[in-house]
Amino acid sequence: MAEHGTVPGRVSAVASRRRLFASFALYAAAATTLTGCNYLLFLGYMIGGPPSIAPDYDVQTGKSMTDQDVEVAIVCYAPIEKSWDFPDIDKDLAEAISLQLELREIKVKNTDRVQAWLDENPDWDRLEEVGAGLEVTHVIQVDLSEFSLYEPNSHQLYRGQATAIVSVWEMDGDGGGEKTYSKEIVSKYPLATPRSTSEESLSIFKLKYLKRLSDEIGRLFYEYYNGDDIVEAT
Repeated sequence: MAEHGTVPGRVSAVASRRRLFASFALYAAAATTLTGCNYLLFLGYMIGGPPSIAPDYDVQTGKSMTDQDVEVAIVCYAPIEKSWDFPDIDKDLAEAISLQLELREIKVKNTDRVQAWLDENPDWDRLEEVGAGLEVTHVIQVDLSEFSLYEPNSHQLYRGQATAIVSVWEMDGDGGGEKTYSKEIVSKYPLATPRSTSEESLSIFKLKYLKRLSDEIGRLFYEYYNGDDIVEAT
């Protein structure tokens, strides 16, 4: 029923304004507990949402993997001693990175097709050969030198750790290409404290860390936001 003296057609508008004023009151109350930089950050979130961070690849090269004419192939390499403890870690990581890029609308060559080409051409020695053979515009190479799932000197605590060099080779359309980008990734997960092995199985933790590591690598090529790492702290 409309309030006395209020036009019935305006009831919903009045209610909406009241909800809006109530929301502002809550925001204002929260803001009074903040000072300095925290207050400015709070205002920034209210006005435009969390600040985004541009992909390092875009910053360094002035180009973007999200361009419509770009298609990438992911090639991962891990030392043979790592494959003893983690069979197929190179393939697993390539698949995880591919999924992260596809979710951000970056066109990626199917990882099974990439692996099939590598298996059929075991004597390749230049990334340009891979790019030309797969008919892609870019090849992303991930050279994984370190990978582990336990906190050092402990088998009761999980802590994913990895070191890798991520490089990009851009094809020239004539079967050649050149390296246009390179970046070292040093990864650790969880960020703040290790996790007890009693909380989850090794296989589950491995999947979580592959998701985290692939996102860290993927962020070189897609936008992300301040605060994204908060949930990864513990």
